[in-house]
Amino acid sequence: MSVQVIPKEQRTLGGVDFFFLWMGAAIAISEVWAGGMLAPLGFLWGGAAILIGHLIGNLPLALGGVLGSDWGIPSMVSTRIALGKRGSYLASFLNIVQLFGWTAVMVIICARSSDLIVKMLFGYSNPRLWMVVAGVVSTFWALIESKWWKWLQRIAVGGLAVLSFLMTMVALRGTSWEQLLRFSSQRTLSFGVGLDLVIAMPISWLPLVADYSRFAKSTKGAFWGTFWGYFVASSWMYFVGLLSALLTENADPLPGMIALGLGIPALLIVLFSTFTTTFLDIYSAGVSFLNLFPRFRERWVTVVFGLAGTALALVFPMERYESFLLFIGAIFVPLFGVVIFDYFWKRDRRIEVEAVLAGKKELDGWAIFSWGVGIGVYLLFLRFLPLVGASLPSFFAAGGIYCLRKGEREWTNASSSSGV
Repeated sequence: MSVQVIPKEQRTLGGVDFFFLWMGAAIAISEVWAGGMLAPLGFLWGGAAILIGHLIGNLPLALGGVLGSDWGIPSMVSTRIALGKRGSYLASFLNIVQLFGWTAVMVIICARSSDLIVKMLFGYSNPRLWMVVAGVVSTFWALIESKWWKWLQRIAVGGLAVLSFLMTMVALRGTSWEQLLRFSSQRTLSFGVGLDLVIAMPISWLPLVADYSRFAKSTKGAFWGTFWGYFVASSWMYFVGLLSALLTENADPLPGMIALGLGIPALLIVLFSTFTTTFLDIYSAGVSFLNLFPRFRERWVTVVFGLAGTALALVFPMERYESFLLFIGAIFVPLFGVVIFDYFWKRDRRIEVEAVLAGKKELDGWAIFSWGVGIGVYLLFLRFLPLVGASLPSFFAAGGIYCLRKGEREWTNASSSSGV
């Protein structure tokens, strides 16, 4: 199939739908584990990193969705505006790599947590079985048509919010504010790197946010629903992981839930948080693949990517989870620095969408160069200035260098899209 604009009559998702969609993406054990990585910062500095990092990371996430809601195009097609058609192929390939990785990470975390719970409850252990369950159900979820997402996400996320409240109470059980404030920074993790670990999580969704915002009834609803849905839930999950790691030296609060007789709710959190998150990875991996090979059928591509990601989970090195998050930041923070500066600054949200779809610009060397400089800036700051953090310098370096070129406004028409 060829890449097509989603027509207006098929754009049925409102702001509430996006709030639940991205809240469901954020309620995940992987986010809890990531929050536990901030424990060396202590409670105050770790909490500051969570809130500031999500404010910084969620803004480009929501802005990236505007390209989809404005024109009905998916994320990797939207990168053609700045990078050109062939440049978008590189972005698509790297996005497929990270989505493969995320599918594997989510399946592994689901399998390990589910197996632990079932083993403690019933004495049965079979982690590979749980990998299959997580992968197959998430793939099925990804195959469901967009008009059903709103109802599935509302039901599943509403239940997850209640169960996650229980998880939070377990993490805080028997703890006072005075006890939390005694946890100070251990200086084994800089605040800047901690900030990058938080920013990387919403940024990891940036290469696929427009895959869903293209179904939006309005840009304003998609923007704010995306921003607040992910901000609230992801910050919440990070805090649960941070608190659990500080109080028990284990970022996973599920063993505490089991000890309190909440084994079944813990299992439901693991399973449904995996389904509501991983289906996004699987679906968007297929959409990115179609930017490379548009003649394939979307549903078959989705099935193949779901099964392939499940197979990757068998060999994925989970001990490199932190490095995986930083890899995502290094690649996609500067990429969308270029894309967002190009769309909002240079083009003022005015494009000729048919020219973009046709790929009339093959490759933009200056955009690729700017992206590469941004990657270099990220790595340099991560290595030599970890106290500062690498994400913001990389984002503004890539976008700023790209905007130094003057007069490049092809594919721009006289009419802009609706405002945020």
